[in-house]
Amino acid sequence: MLTRQFLWGTLAMAHLVAALLLANFWRVSRDRLFLYFAFAFATMALNWIGVALIVPAQEPRHYVYLIRLFAFLLLIIGIVEKNRRQGR
Repeated sequence: MLTRQFLWGTLAMAHLVAALLLANFWRVSRDRLFLYFAFAFATMALNWIGVALIVPAQEPRHYVYLIRLFAFLLLIIGIVEKNRRQGR
């Protein structure tokens, strides 16, 4: 169990680092796609923190994955918005 929590913490840290790098890219380029991706990666970090904190035997564990769904929706919205702006 401790190994899994360590790996989930590592995943959360990696997603936060990616979010910070993408936020820096957004600050330099002002391209909103980077901002959407930064928020999505920060949301994924919250997902991994939630998975690490919830006991696997608990019933509400599947609700944490709604956070992941929100992150993927942010990615899709960012890509669609970027493509719509390119078409104009």
